[in-house]
Amino acid sequence: MPKTLIVIAGPTAVGKTATAIAIAKNFGTVVISADARQFYAEMSIGTAKPSTEELNAVPHYFIGNKSVTEHYSAGDFEREATLLIQNLFKNHDVLILCGGSGLYIKALLYGLDDMPAAPLELREKLNERLKKEGLDALRNELLGLEPDAGTYLDLKNTQRVLRALEVNLHFGINFKEFRNNHSKTLPYNVIKIGLELPREILYKKINDRVLNMIDLGLINEVKTLHDFRHLNSLQTVGYSEIFQYLDNDISLEKAVESIQQNTRRYAKRQLTWFKNQDAFRWFSPYELDNILDFIKKSLP
Repeated sequence: MPKTLIVIAGPTAVGKTATAIAIAKNFGTVVISADARQFYAEMSIGTAKPSTEELNAVPHYFIGNKSVTEHYSAGDFEREATLLIQNLFKNHDVLILCGGSGLYIKALLYGLDDMPAAPLELREKLNERLKKEGLDALRNELLGLEPDAGTYLDLKNTQRVLRALEVNLHFGINFKEFRNNHSKTLPYNVIKIGLELPREILYKKINDRVLNMIDLGLINEVKTLHDFRHLNSLQTVGYSEIFQYLDNDISLEKAVESIQQNTRRYAKRQLTWFKNQDAFRWFSPYELDNILDFIKKSLP
């Protein structure tokens, strides 16, 4: 029987974790995370990591397996996840890949060209400039070096802008030249499931989740990460806003509102990205029976 990887993707807060666990239980298998923020051990509340109960329900991989001090790229994930999948398929016919980080899912399924790392000093300098000058200034500098960058990069994504600038400034080569234009052949079958909800329902779930994060202790979690705030891993929604609050730049109420708004915007970008990808079959997370029927009919 050919091996099968089931991809569960979609915007943040849509219900990917619960759906992936239910499917994994049905097939007696494991879940591999493709959420770039949940890789970091020190970031739990603000990344909405699966709860202890959820992690105990089925085995999970790539949850809290890295430190915020480690530079970790989509290419790193591709290499590590590929080896893990090879090993897991020795004992399982079906595996679940679950997450909302489109670039990481794309890297695993289609491959990325090797991207050389720029010096750590340059990355730190760019992060300092980001804090002082803002994303607009760095975005404009990138467009000056690479005018068509907006045609293949999400220029609202801070990490993509910083990475593209690193390549341009250090190597003197356009980031586009490092993009992969070749598909790789996978030795297993892939079934792609996309989860979506009506916008008003998803946005309410996002708003409620942010309030719950505050109740769970997000502020204290961010305080423990103060010394690492300059790192790429901390330049993310839920952490940047709380750092602003701790700096007395904004009120807690404003920080919460900003996290909610920025998370809604992020969810919209995620959904747009996945909708533009091929071969995803879309379901509501409340249609578990239909999802399972579709998967079973799609198995080789």
